Amino acid sequence: MMPRFLTVLALLVTMTTSQVQAHALEPGYLEIQVLSGETHSLFWRKPDVKGKPMAMDVVLPVNCDLRSPPAPRYDGAAWVSRWTAKCDGGLVGRSIAIDGLERTNTDILVRFQDPDGSSFTSRLTPDQPSFALPKDPDAWQVLGGYIALGADHILAGFDHLLFVFALLLLIRDRWRLVGAITAFTLAHSITLAAASLGWLNVPPPPVEAVIALSIVFLAVELSKRRDDTMRLSERWPWLVSFSFGLLHGLGFAGALRDIGLPEGDLVMALLGFNLGVEVGQLAFVALVLAAAALVTRVVPAIGLQLRRSGAALNTVFTYFVGIIAAYWFVERVTGFIL
Repeated sequence: MMPRFLTVLALLVTMTTSQVQAHALEPGYLEIQVLSGETHSLFWRKPDVKGKPMAMDVVLPVNCDLRSPPAPRYDGAAWVSRWTAKCDGGLVGRSIAIDGLERTNTDILVRFQDPDGSSFTSRLTPDQPSFALPKDPDAWQVLGGYIALGADHILAGFDHLLFVFALLLLIRDRWRLVGAITAFTLAHSITLAAASLGWLNVPPPPVEAVIALSIVFLAVELSKRRDDTMRLSERWPWLVSFSFGLLHGLGFAGALRDIGLPEGDLVMALLGFNLGVEVGQLAFVALVLAAAALVTRVVPAIGLQLRRSGAALNTVFTYFVGIIAAYWFVERVTGFIL
């Protein structure tokens, strides 16, 4: 039975990982800079989907001579375009839209900068694919935009969520769990800031591989857990979560570099993205705990059966987490070696 179970589980894991990768939520980025008078420099970055640019494009208002970008080129991570457009009367108060955004599952960060250094940042979504540039941009809007991007990134980052989920399974004591999550938060905040500000430079591919390996480690710890003894990861979970949190912070920094940071509002953008990551992480933890409470309290019979099957369920979750993480590790190592 066990070999058959593992075969079926491996097939399900492969399907799951392929689905996650195919539909990963990656934000796009549009930067507009006023060069002089009515002349604007535009940079447009849209995600890659299976080797092709995501089916969406910028549409500038009718007072611009070049309303859409030229054909994009692939820069190794996404599809980018640069062009210059002259817009009679400027863009302030005019509507800018992302055609096709409503048919996707991603967000767009739009940043507008005047020659005097003032800037405005807006987040476009499938439900709101256009916006009008305000006359008096507020720097606090940068914070809100990057909070949303940080939350989107963590909720779409299945590897980061799987690490947190493994911590939830491994650590039974509530206060130890709180300490572990706090240590994870502190650690990834340190490396996210250090890498984003240029104080620390680590190539992204090895980081992504080791992040997958950190999840494999937790799966091994789960498989060796016993009721009568506590392993090191259970006695000192904050040490484990802090160590691996440093690595995950480098992963967050890589995503933030891909999105882009506004030079004039660097601190606000960095703070907003980090807060967004925490909002998404806490929302995930709350959702998992609420779902567990709902099952055990609203449907007592199911909760009782789950408690009786605790060891079997732990085995299932351990294999699920471990196989997915091992698959990612091999894929990522192969990717940057070849």
